[in-house]
Amino acid sequence: PDPSSQLACDIAGNIAMNSGGAHCLKYGVTTNNLLGVTMVSMEGEVIEIGGAYLDSGGYDLLGLICGSEGQLGVVTEATLRILPKPEGARPVLIGFDSNEVAGACVSDIIKAGVLPVAIEFMDRPILEICENYAKAGYPDCEALLIVEVEGSPSEIDAQLDVIKQIARSHDPVEIREASSAEEAGRIWLGRKSAFGAVGQVADYMCLDGTIPVSELPRVLAGIKTISESYGLKVGNVFHAGDGNMHPLIMFDANKPGDLELCEACGTDILRLCVEVGGCLTGEHGVGVEKRDLMGAQFTDADMEAQMKVKDVFDPAWLLNPAKVFPLASSRTRRERGAAA
Repeated sequence: PDPSSQLACDIAGNIAMNSGGAHCLKYGVTTNNLLGVTMVSMEGEVIEIGGAYLDSGGYDLLGLICGSEGQLGVVTEATLRILPKPEGARPVLIGFDSNEVAGACVSDIIKAGVLPVAIEFMDRPILEICENYAKAGYPDCEALLIVEVEGSPSEIDAQLDVIKQIARSHDPVEIREASSAEEAGRIWLGRKSAFGAVGQVADYMCLDGTIPVSELPRVLAGIKTISESYGLKVGNVFHAGDGNMHPLIMFDANKPGDLELCEACGTDILRLCVEVGGCLTGEHGVGVEKRDLMGAQFTDADMEAQMKVKDVFDPAWLLNPAKVFPLASSRTRRERGAAA
């Protein structure tokens, strides 16, 4: 699925978190591209799960393993789906005067039945930082969409005609369609540099709550309200096509209390994502950072069912025992495992 962190991430991490990427709108996330794994259980048994094709027979254990955050076993090998290279691809850059209007445009593109290979979103704070860093030549606007489609030249033209027509109905600041590979590269340059560029100017915490695409305008407005209430700068850069938000909360790690303020701001943003029908994490996992928020999305009965699955694969709770579940919820199991 073309992870944006492809220079640093690995296949194992993608399997553990069921990660996505810029092109997951069309090609899916890791679970849609994972055919099989070899996994070693806590008893030392080598287990083959899946096969040489999608949707192998039997229980969907592969879907259970992918995204389990290393809690069920140790994956040592993976069989992946290899995709044919498309005949061609072309991005278009669309600038808007507000985040909410850009979000509404994304929603309308999806509603129209067009399936771009990617729809990426960047707001003004991110645009300014990326432009200073990468000199990509982005327009002066409040929000920017990068929409890419692929296929034959005629298919690309037909899809982009629909997308540009939808964009024009939202009164864009600028629409810029790539006419060469070099121009396409420059359109993507700032987006691919975003996280590194922000790291040059501030400490930041990256969230990955995921929401229904139809709720983008509401959530973007909510993030702005929340960030202003905490007095922190938040930049938004994310996979807009599937609603996988990546607010970057900027703070000063050397300023006493700033980290705690950042964490509280992030908690409110993630709660907002859940309130609108979304979830706490789209691809980064729950880990330690979000475990105390699990109760915002799941009931005690939900989490008990999830922990019973771990009981089957890891009865002594030796694999990442303090991750994902609130410590109070998993205490009995962890203490039982430690005493064994």
